[in-house]
Amino acid sequence: MCGIVGYIGDEDIKEVLVDGLRELEYRGYDSAGIAVLQDNEIQSFKAVGKLKNLEEKTKNFNPHAFGMGIGHTRWATHGKPTEINAHPHLGEFSYVVHNGIIENYQELKKELQAEGVRFLSQTDTEVIVHLFEKSYKALNDPMQAFEATVNKLEGAYAVLLMTKVDPDRIYFAKNGSPMIVGNNDKNDIFFGSSDAALIGKATEVIYLDDGDYGYTSAKEGITLLHNGKEKTLNKKALLGDKISAQKGGFRFFMEKEIYEQSEVLVDTVMGRALDTKIQFEELDPNFFDGIDGITICACGTSYNSGLACAYLFERQAKIRTNVEIASEFRYKEPLLDPKTLFVVISQSGETADTLEALKMARDAGLKTLAICNVDNSSIVRISDYTLLTRAGIEKGVASTKAFATQVMVMWMLSLYIAQHKKTMSEEEISAEIQAIRHIPQAVKVNDKLHEKVKRLSKRYLHGHGFFFIGRDLFYPLALEGALKLKEISYLHAEGYPAGEMKHGPIALADSELFTIALMPKNIHYDKVKSNVEELSARDATILAISPERFELADDYVHTYCSDHAMSEFFEMMVVTQLLALEISVRLGNDVDMPRNLAKSVTVE
Repeated sequence: MCGIVGYIGDEDIKEVLVDGLRELEYRGYDSAGIAVLQDNEIQSFKAVGKLKNLEEKTKNFNPHAFGMGIGHTRWATHGKPTEINAHPHLGEFSYVVHNGIIENYQELKKELQAEGVRFLSQTDTEVIVHLFEKSYKALNDPMQAFEATVNKLEGAYAVLLMTKVDPDRIYFAKNGSPMIVGNNDKNDIFFGSSDAALIGKATEVIYLDDGDYGYTSAKEGITLLHNGKEKTLNKKALLGDKISAQKGGFRFFMEKEIYEQSEVLVDTVMGRALDTKIQFEELDPNFFDGIDGITICACGTSYNSGLACAYLFERQAKIRTNVEIASEFRYKEPLLDPKTLFVVISQSGETADTLEALKMARDAGLKTLAICNVDNSSIVRISDYTLLTRAGIEKGVASTKAFATQVMVMWMLSLYIAQHKKTMSEEEISAEIQAIRHIPQAVKVNDKLHEKVKRLSKRYLHGHGFFFIGRDLFYPLALEGALKLKEISYLHAEGYPAGEMKHGPIALADSELFTIALMPKNIHYDKVKSNVEELSARDATILAISPERFELADDYVHTYCSDHAMSEFFEMMVVTQLLALEISVRLGNDVDMPRNLAKSVTVE
């Protein structure tokens, strides 16, 4: 999500910055901006929409000769995509760009407002520049002021800051959000969110670690600190082409996006899952007054995420929940009750069937809520309220990180409603929040797991089909696992509730039927085990995914035994995604662009 660039040198600063932002377009954005410092004056330009709008605004701006600049493409998290909310953000004498989320920004903002600071935007980023200027006025030293600022920030951030009180330096800091600094043999200095922005410009780079900060200047070069102590510069040659840089060294965007799930789930949770409660700034606290039921409406992967979370809404929030396929809902002449909250889920926000279902609910007077990844999309504009999933752009047609973030948002929403309805105690909600904070770790892909799945995949390239089976909320995960496989491998796959196999589908069981069994320890393990034994007795080939080794399984992928079902859910999700990926790679398919499919389905 978002992109950052920075530059110090005597090339055309505007062109260097805009070209760097152009190479970061693949990350997704809804607005862009640059700020250039020359002769102790800063000029800033911002525009909503594509980079061409920023280029149009800057067509008469020609900052030749030596100077420095920072630039940013923004994917909205706090505040709508407007010029005021776009970066860079300004104070009295400084400008800042920032990726990530400042978790304690509300607390910092209130402190600054109490001291008379006036905020222009709705963003969390603006607190950084005002906090820096406050610290500078107290310390009269820009480096100490920047260090004091960084020490007060909680959350994920990659920050670049320029200030007129120190016009020779760009200050930087990195924690939980990617940042690279590089140079070339002309002593130009470059910053970027990924290699793509620096290829063809820098010849060597430093990949910053969490907790790194410092400053750069033409005279002093790069000064890197960690915990107040200067750090040795570990420079590496910058290699590769731009497309491979966008993929981050992965073979496919889908593979990269599977690995990114840990990072985007941190973004999804940040500022929402507090110590003892769930907080959604986007929602009116009284929004759920008078609501006695929920209807979730979606298509494809989004439908599967809604189906999974229906279990949570009923189990935790104790609220009746119905899940509808949007393309069917439109034509079934549904009974729409004004006491029902209508929730639509869409990665793109432009899914035609879901959009039309939303219009029906709106016209019937229902309260509406969108779970979406794209701010200012059609679904977002029509809904009463929106919860953004913060997944960043997803280039692989087969959705991975969008599904993960949708489930996470709705899990938090179920707890938010439980708070409102008082259906769970504070202790129970706190325990759920601790589980939520563990999930980014649970979805991290380690080399051992990936290699195991890669080796297994060679055994699953033939046969007459796949059954993915699970119970409870692992049934929707089975549906999603089957969908991922059929989307990119073109092999037949179905998801079933494990208990339903004996009611017909088990007739297909033989050695050429592959069964992917989701066997979590925390939900109905013995029941699922019994269902899998029934398939094994009919000679089906079994791949068990479980923390408990299943002796009758032909193959087995071990998951870590967790005391929470949702940790198991997310960990098994990753295994099914990797399995679909590796089978498809072995079959020689284009994983990112499967046949007959489009990323955003804007037709009926």
